[in-house]
Amino acid sequence: MKILIINSGSSSIKFQIINMPTKVVICKGMVERIGLHDAQISLKFDGHSISDKLPIPNHEVALDKMTAFLTDNKLAIINNTDAIDAVAHRVVHGGNRFDRPILIDKEAIAEIERLASLAPLHNPANVKGIKVSMSIFKKARQVAVFDTAFHQTLPEKSYRYAIPRSLADQHHIRVYGFHGTSHKYVTQKAIDYLKAKSSKIISIHLGNGCSITAVKDGESIDHSLGFGPSNGLIMGTRSGDIDQSVIFYLMDDLGMTSKEVNQLLQKQSGLLGLTGRSDLREVQVGAEKGQEDCDLAIAMMAYRIKKFIGSYYSVLNGVDAIVFTAGIGENSSLIREMVCKDMGALGLHLDTERNSVTSSDILEIQSDTSKIKILVIPTNEELEIAEQTYHLLN
Repeated sequence: MKILIINSGSSSIKFQIINMPTKVVICKGMVERIGLHDAQISLKFDGHSISDKLPIPNHEVALDKMTAFLTDNKLAIINNTDAIDAVAHRVVHGGNRFDRPILIDKEAIAEIERLASLAPLHNPANVKGIKVSMSIFKKARQVAVFDTAFHQTLPEKSYRYAIPRSLADQHHIRVYGFHGTSHKYVTQKAIDYLKAKSSKIISIHLGNGCSITAVKDGESIDHSLGFGPSNGLIMGTRSGDIDQSVIFYLMDDLGMTSKEVNQLLQKQSGLLGLTGRSDLREVQVGAEKGQEDCDLAIAMMAYRIKKFIGSYYSVLNGVDAIVFTAGIGENSSLIREMVCKDMGALGLHLDTERNSVTSSDILEIQSDTSKIKILVIPTNEELEIAEQTYHLLN
């Protein structure tokens, strides 16, 4: 079964074709800078890599260009669109209705659109990808896999906010959690690696968006992101946790509108707000040059993660392994070192030499004296989506 995985963002589309159940990746690619004249489409397949820059005004054109690449006779990736058996879409917010993958129909699309206010940066783009792909891959079954689904196991004491129950229940205000596809994938990898019948794992997903999850015996029991994907850890452009009094002050005393405050906290804060740069790699370069704002931003990011580790250690009543994953988690040895520094009271000790190694497989970076394993596990959301889709359809 050939499954096309589409991860449609506000200005980009990541895609892969995976043959299931063999898990062979036929190709992978990305369309970036959608809406601009210098947009770029790139594709990797069979040891080859190609790319092209061209105007791509919208998602429909982006998916048309992607399809043209995939069906190009010279590239011989697929003969035509009918060669795709299923199209699997990553959908960020599934509310409390979707706790597993679903076949997409008109009712499902309407529900995903209804949830757009909870994930305004993501769900509208997800719906665009779904609608356009349905018009292109007419014979393929369309499947939605939800980032929030993994966190439907959160106990009520974890997901409920301390606001009037009637208001919360009527308007479905609760912790939903995000990055669930990634957390599910890496924690299952860790469980298999540990070969333990029971397990307590803290999964730390660090990319442009960041989150941390407490996982007990494969189930999410606490998570840093909540009603929307903006609180918890410090991220590329998102503030993470902030005192709500600051929001009231910005609106009541400084005259900002709710839309302006939302824009500030979602797109102008985090690393960007602290340093003027949203990419941690650039922030680390600044720190190496002695720029104090970059030093502080990195220290704040690591400190926030440490606080959540301590909290989740308590919630889990001990930890077997801490997992670092995603772009920053997998590649920034500096962040991993700063997070794990001075954690001896928990029995957590990092080995700096092991931490400096890079690997495409599971990597242990704890010292021999550490009571907790520290693992770096590359995430593979696309493979997880493909596996969930395959099991749904077979």
